[in-house]
Amino acid sequence: MDLDSLRRQLNQLDEQLVALYCRRMEIVGQVAQYKIENGLPVFQPEREQQVLDRVEKTAGEPYGEGARMLYTTLMDISKSHQHRLLAARGCGGQLREQLEKALSHPGKLPEEGRVACQGVPGAYSHEAASRLFKNPKLQFYPEFSGAAAAVENGEADYAVLPIENSSAGSVGAVYDLLCSRHLSIVRALVLPVRHCLLTLPGARSCEITDIYSHEQGLKQCSGYLRMHPGYQAHIASNTAAAAKALAESGNRRAAAIASAACAPLYGLQIAEEDIQDSAHNFTRFIVVSRSLQIPERANRISLSLTLPHVTGSLCRLISRFALCSLNLTKLESRPLPGTDFEFLFYFDFEGSVREEKVRDLLCSLEGEVSGLHFLGNYEVVS
Repeated sequence: MDLDSLRRQLNQLDEQLVALYCRRMEIVGQVAQYKIENGLPVFQPEREQQVLDRVEKTAGEPYGEGARMLYTTLMDISKSHQHRLLAARGCGGQLREQLEKALSHPGKLPEEGRVACQGVPGAYSHEAASRLFKNPKLQFYPEFSGAAAAVENGEADYAVLPIENSSAGSVGAVYDLLCSRHLSIVRALVLPVRHCLLTLPGARSCEITDIYSHEQGLKQCSGYLRMHPGYQAHIASNTAAAAKALAESGNRRAAAIASAACAPLYGLQIAEEDIQDSAHNFTRFIVVSRSLQIPERANRISLSLTLPHVTGSLCRLISRFALCSLNLTKLESRPLPGTDFEFLFYFDFEGSVREEKVRDLLCSLEGEVSGLHFLGNYEVVS
């Protein structure tokens, strides 16, 4: 039998499979209608497990595992279809209601506002806020938590917080605040970060014994610090706070790692420039709000969720994004304290909840994974 003949047989089988697929989806629609009428959830894990076990057993060796994977994808498609039908009939979960409410009032970042930043004047958050807002009324707080709390309790309209650095990675504390304080990302800015070594006027680099900076600043300059093993590194609440404290201390044997803007602000001198490990050192800052706001040009979505320590759980989740042709731009995980090997995952992907397929995906995840936090749909600017 030649290749063309084999391909003709496959084509015939594919036609039968497509017809059966369409018939199956019609019945899935009837199932969705039954669930609507009887108040049943779309995702029923026991039923799904029974189907997958049966399919794998029926296929047998050597096709059982492949059949299970095929039907796993098929059932994910079926659940998405059911969610679309439920939405069309005015049914949906809490997340869908929140998204539709936000979409009915398109968000636009104002040029003015009370903006909370962590640190003191001269901090990179200060620079980011100045780029994101034309005329912000800045309020400074010693810790990230203080800036986030100011938004939560109404002292500030927005907070500008660092969430990720190209060298040092994610700022876990900020992610935790987004979830615990139910804040929403409304815009993001990618800011080039150039670190300088600042000293008191007249101080000599050879006399330096102690370096002060924020933990992220120290991480981003780890190579420079390794080249100077005699320096003792100390963590400060903020890079600009380290510069301010240095100016107030009068200690000529100390230095701070901070931005060049801090030198004139606090009467310091720049001993060395561009001491960060990478010439392409960027920090992504986010603007957060109490309310869910979705700007017209929103093009990035952030989520956090938990997954069980079960074979294939992450693979299945990623396949859901692939089915919707959504490009993941970030995927990170960390162990979830107090659990038996469960993990907290952070997802960023390109997309907008104005697209029906994106809303359907998010709303389906709400009923299927635990600890889902929709962190925002926002525009990334540079």
